[in-house]
Amino acid sequence: MELVHDLPRSLRLLSELTLVSPSFRDTSAQMRAILSVEGDELFSRLDERDLDDLEKLAISNHVILRAFEPLQLMLEAAGNDRGAEWVANSMQVERARITHALGFLEEICAALEKAGCLVTVSKSLDHWPDLGSDLDLYTDAPAAGVIDNMRSHFKARLAARSWGDRLANKWNFIVPGLPELLEVHVGRLGQTGEQTAVTRSLADRTCSARVGIHLFRVPASEDRIVISTLQRMYRHFYIRLCDIVDNALLLDSYAVDFAYLRSLGSRAGLWEGIATYLSIVSEYVEAYRGDGVPLPSFVTHSAKFSADQVRFRRDFLRLPILPHSLSLYAAELKSLMLRGDLRNSLRLSLLPCLATAAALEHKITRSDKAIW
Repeated sequence: MELVHDLPRSLRLLSELTLVSPSFRDTSAQMRAILSVEGDELFSRLDERDLDDLEKLAISNHVILRAFEPLQLMLEAAGNDRGAEWVANSMQVERARITHALGFLEEICAALEKAGCLVTVSKSLDHWPDLGSDLDLYTDAPAAGVIDNMRSHFKARLAARSWGDRLANKWNFIVPGLPELLEVHVGRLGQTGEQTAVTRSLADRTCSARVGIHLFRVPASEDRIVISTLQRMYRHFYIRLCDIVDNALLLDSYAVDFAYLRSLGSRAGLWEGIATYLSIVSEYVEAYRGDGVPLPSFVTHSAKFSADQVRFRRDFLRLPILPHSLSLYAAELKSLMLRGDLRNSLRLSLLPCLATAAALEHKITRSDKAIW
């Protein structure tokens, strides 16, 4: 794949470490595979500056534990004891952060459910054993009840809401003692809150998942993929390494009902975006481990473009806005309009204006937080 040759060494190394990791292969095979690509001398030469740069990229891509556990093995095998100790200390700090955040998250979910606000943890736990930089919840409960309970139980305060937050019907909470923001989506998903067909599926098909010593309500596999697609293909227009690893593990487990996924995606006007996203994931994985993830032919045939259209910039794999992402947006809007969903069609039609305003604000202030 052309993209792989254009990637910086740091991302190629993280990709090797995560996609040819014990989660996918046994440890000895993984070590042989990585050493055959990079050479033992690479790991013996890595110093603290190299590892610091690698850590920053791993954190931004939410793969630090999944990458650094095999990296520590590589460094030890190469005799780089100082580097191995540095990596071990980095993982210890990250594990402490995650343990603290999960304890808070479980307490918050329990308090909201006790108050009658049933919540589902979306996105955040997909990266396990890693964790994202904020914590995401979805609920069908009235927003006022969520806000009142967060204030009364946790002394939380609301972060400033952007135009995008208001359209998407989401609130961000600053919780004392919790470094991460808590983001709560209420009744809607999508950049402009246009997706309600997806939320009905999410609410009806949640399941329980044990994460470490904690138990959480999480979306079903198909809903996880739809939510991830909305974030990557229709909002941020970039894919992180964690998205590739998360979805590869999910698809490798054969836990996805593709017929249901196609039906849900088609109803929401997202099927082409879902198919494209999964095809890019499969092609990227294939470039590193030799085989892609198991996808039915109707998925790959529905993809609108492939991984060779993706480029690495500013820490992530960037998707082409024109014409590819624009065509996905047009297909979603067309689907909503043909279904007679005028209210959500109107919401989605505001996206180009929102994106233009965000671009202008970023050019002037170097930040688009007030818009997005």
